[in-house]
Amino acid sequence: MNGSSEYFYDPIQPELLYQHRVTTYKLETIYHRHNAYEIYLFLRGNVHFYVENRCYHMERGDLLVMSPQEMHRAFILDETEYERITINLKKTYLHQLSTPSTNLSSCFDYRPKGKGNMIHLDEDRLQQLLQWTEQIEELRASDAYGTDIKLNAATAQLLIMLNVWFHNNSFVPHDIMPELVRNTMEYIEEHITQDITLGKLAEEFYMNSTSISRQFKKHTGLTLRSYILGRRIELAKFHLSEGMSITDTCFQSGFSDYANFIRSFTKLVGISPGKYIKKRKDTFRSAVSSSSNS
Repeated sequence: MNGSSEYFYDPIQPELLYQHRVTTYKLETIYHRHNAYEIYLFLRGNVHFYVENRCYHMERGDLLVMSPQEMHRAFILDETEYERITINLKKTYLHQLSTPSTNLSSCFDYRPKGKGNMIHLDEDRLQQLLQWTEQIEELRASDAYGTDIKLNAATAQLLIMLNVWFHNNSFVPHDIMPELVRNTMEYIEEHITQDITLGKLAEEFYMNSTSISRQFKKHTGLTLRSYILGRRIELAKFHLSEGMSITDTCFQSGFSDYANFIRSFTKLVGISPGKYIKKRKDTFRSAVSSSSNS
């Protein structure tokens, strides 16, 4: 398929990244994902928020959690001030804060991808959450003795609260994703290892291929080609993590050309498939060593 290949992997460097931002101009981001979990609290603005194949019009108190595998984007509809708080947490950091009986990543991991991401907080619960986020913000700006321990404790407390809220959640958000875009995403997921072309999509949905392409780009910020490529790379990472060889991973992830697979993987992941395997093994050994020493 033709089209430019946007880079939509946004790596997070620190173990804990806290941001409280206000945007005063119209902003459109493309679908992206991180190498960390994300907590997103919406405070004000006129915004559509996309997670996987769903889209929500945000209201004050809407709270989302996203795993590293979940693509998402914010689309600001006008120049109304857009205020939000985001907290990104590396998997290793959550592992350190968790215990055998309290898995703090539960609300991120133990649900279907793209589902169960959102709850809505009334003003009382919102203020309760803001007290913890303000404390985290203050602690991150301090270098006083014991600040690191206090920061870990505050973050753990916030995560405990979020997990309780999500585990007892009955809120059903209103999904406004256009049916064509949702169906296109579902088709791509079901046929990701096969040859996917605009012609096949046009036949599947009885629509002009140009209309499909334009609607998809409008609502995702990505071309169909770059979206499919990203999905195939995610599948390749899964296969490599499960011990599959690089050659088999190439063809089991929908790539027909080995050199193109190596080049694409390295560009989107930041390291080659071989180095990715080594890094996963080193991380596993380190985790096993830490567990045995504790």
